[in-house]
Amino acid sequence: MADSPEEIEAKEKTNDREYYLELVKTRPTLIEWANEQIRDDKEVILTAVKVDGGALEFASDRLKNDKEVLLEAVSQAGWTCCYASEKLRADKDVLLTASKNDGQVLYYASKDLRDDKDVVLAAVSNKPIILKYASFRMRDDKDVAMVAVSKGKNKVLEYISHRLREDEDIKSILSE
Repeated sequence: MADSPEEIEAKEKTNDREYYLELVKTRPTLIEWANEQIRDDKEVILTAVKVDGGALEFASDRLKNDKEVLLEAVSQAGWTCCYASEKLRADKDVLLTASKNDGQVLYYASKDLRDDKDVVLAAVSNKPIILKYASFRMRDDKDVAMVAVSKGKNKVLEYISHRLREDEDIKSILSE
């Protein structure tokens, strides 16, 4: 597949900061063609991820570890949490923001956040089946189970604890 005229121009201007600052306002993922210095420019990357969180993929590692940049990206596209540094995958603010857009992000969460009731509730409210990545303690939490079952019915039943599968409130939701 041939490159578009914009892609060709982006490749030719790999080191033109002002060009990229304008370009990312309408075609944020073309930041891929910028040089490392531009991909490490916080203003350029923030501009890009405000339009399309997926542009985070092309940011420098330093900016993937910048909480402000991550919050902007996951506000647009929760799944971009997958590009976050380990440190930010363990940041509750980042994971809660991401979970509001995409419950799947629980998969990328740190072990501690997979055991955090607020994060798990936000994730299963958005995508009930993601309960399978929650800690066993959260799978045995009745509030979490109620939300997951009310949204996911039988699809999530195998992921809640055996004890809760016999709970009358859970059975009631399933019979609705």
